[in-house]
Amino acid sequence: MNLTTETIVLCFPVSSQDVKRIEASAGTQVRVIVSSQEQIHQHVMEADIFCGHAKSPVDWGAVVRQGRLRWIQSSAAGLDHCLAPPVVESSILVSGCSGLFANQVAEQAMALTLGLVRGLPAFVRAQSRREFERKPTDDLSGATVGIVGFGGNGQRIAHCMRPMVNQILATDLFPDQSQVAGVDVRKANEILSLFEASKVVICTLPLTAKNLGLIGGDCFNAMSPQSYFVNVGRGAVVDHSALLDALIHQRIAGAGLDVVDPEPLPQDHPFWLMDNVLITPHVGAQSHTRVGSTVSLFIENMRRFRSGMAPINLVDKALGFPRPENRLTCVQRNELIASRG
Repeated sequence: MNLTTETIVLCFPVSSQDVKRIEASAGTQVRVIVSSQEQIHQHVMEADIFCGHAKSPVDWGAVVRQGRLRWIQSSAAGLDHCLAPPVVESSILVSGCSGLFANQVAEQAMALTLGLVRGLPAFVRAQSRREFERKPTDDLSGATVGIVGFGGNGQRIAHCMRPMVNQILATDLFPDQSQVAGVDVRKANEILSLFEASKVVICTLPLTAKNLGLIGGDCFNAMSPQSYFVNVGRGAVVDHSALLDALIHQRIAGAGLDVVDPEPLPQDHPFWLMDNVLITPHVGAQSHTRVGSTVSLFIENMRRFRSGMAPINLVDKALGFPRPENRLTCVQRNELIASRG
């Protein structure tokens, strides 16, 4: 192996065909290592480029001190797995998959919302008992929906929800750059007014230090007893004790959770048995196109990286997510999905 050979380490469920696509796009001067979660802490030390999601502990300080790794392409939208302080303080570029799975996340958000509004948790439990039990249901039509976090996922949810509801509100750190037709986008610090005005609040926030536990008792107390909370972002941005208290005391009508904290929930957690809670096991981004689309994004970003261009979804490491000008666009998402092979 000559000195110009780059080592690319992959740690997500790629197929042999996916690896061939990457090798063909990267050229002859590369070595590709497909790592397991059990071995990633070792393999990442060999990487010039890392693409994946390390779910087991990695000594990022040691990686940075070695001085070899130049770019991390996360295979997930969430970046808390790799934005350790040594990485944040280093020159390593980080890019993510924000918005790449927006279609699927929007479908999950709608499934949870409609499931709650139409009373599916109670009806499914009645079905398991073979009981034909008619209960009152609610309506989404004519409602106001609030979206907390208006990046790619939040914007796609708004596009899907807009024909069904009366009004959509949103909050974002960059409200002036997040304008979508028919959506009232407010500043991030106006979150309480969004909770107060919305029948359904959908959270898409990433997990950052500032967002940890952000949605708590003050938010749920601002909601009406006929309102619902849905989380398709990250579990730890929500104070689950406050959410449980709001549900038990009927300060809100229900909750739909694709993400929780911790994951998985302990088996004795009250959420499991509540008729007004709908839980799915963090599957919002799942799709038969997911791996192929991720490979396509990695290949495009590898081309950009080698040309000295900013990768799509370049992360502002101080913020913990991409700025609006670096986010994946709808056009780019559709092109990547079409090119997945």
